[in-house]
Amino acid sequence: MRPAKEILRSSREFAHEQRGRSWWNLTTTLVVFAVFLAVVLSPLSWIARIPASVALGLTLVRWFVIYHDYQHGTILQGSWLAAGLMWIYGVAALTPPSVWKRSHDHHHKNNAKTFGANIGSFPVMLTDAYRSASRRERALYLMARHPLTIALGYITVFLIGMCARPFIAHRNLDCALAIALHLAIAAGLLLLGVDALLLALVVPMTIGAGLGAYLFYAQHNYPGAELRERASWDFVFAALKSSSYIRMSPVMHWFTGNIGYHHVHHLNFRIPFYRLPEAMAGIEELQSPVTTSLWPRDLIACLRLDVWDAGSNRLVTLREARASERESLRPMRETGRTVHAAAE
Repeated sequence: MRPAKEILRSSREFAHEQRGRSWWNLTTTLVVFAVFLAVVLSPLSWIARIPASVALGLTLVRWFVIYHDYQHGTILQGSWLAAGLMWIYGVAALTPPSVWKRSHDHHHKNNAKTFGANIGSFPVMLTDAYRSASRRERALYLMARHPLTIALGYITVFLIGMCARPFIAHRNLDCALAIALHLAIAAGLLLLGVDALLLALVVPMTIGAGLGAYLFYAQHNYPGAELRERASWDFVFAALKSSSYIRMSPVMHWFTGNIGYHHVHHLNFRIPFYRLPEAMAGIEELQSPVTTSLWPRDLIACLRLDVWDAGSNRLVTLREARASERESLRPMRETGRTVHAAAE
């Protein structure tokens, strides 16, 4: 593998926005979103409206990736129209710009470090830290990584984590606006009927937020992920060794805005989402990533991971961590028995 600086240098070729493609992707996403929303709010039968509601939720994920790239300064900078649309999306989708940018920037600078504040990411405890933690600390840690917490990301990650908690702690104005606007949208839809509320808001947000939360989790919590101490950490390591490639169908890559090419994104966040496949094909070191998918087997493999075991240099389940601890203590016990026998 080439030196890290050379790999980073080669990524700059792809780290340029193609303005026309940016506007095309944003415009087509808006059109698709509007079409699905129109179907959901139409008098058509439930058979047509339920699939449209699910698709609306998936389109929210694509919207989020475009918003995510905009917040990175990667696309559509300098446009007042794009700025307005992104601000509206961020507030309406419970990802206030002030909170999202601060937490996500921290994530990029600290992902895959063995020690640091878990801002903008799912927490990862080392086995030693977990063993020395109090019951309350262990419970809160496991709750933060629990599959239900991820599946209910609409409430746990976005409404509480991205809006309510930051507002209580820091009084962010856009957090208060996000909650207020969300409640206003819910009230307006309820006037149209319970079905409108469910199909135009609750179901899409549950699907979009749940899938988004899982994608963010599986991008850095998967079998084969590695961590390093701060002294030996760099962006190339974080990209190649601690960021996954999530295999998907072309349709799902579209709905998720190529976010499955996450190892490419962490190498250089200035690469627009629509150029991530191109960058992976053009940079040899990116072509053999640790891979996962959205199939049940891979979902279970990722979700069952609990703590980082420095001894084996991998994420493990609590059962594996306990077995590893017992194995490490065995020589001490055997030495103790030998000394005791010799004394007798």
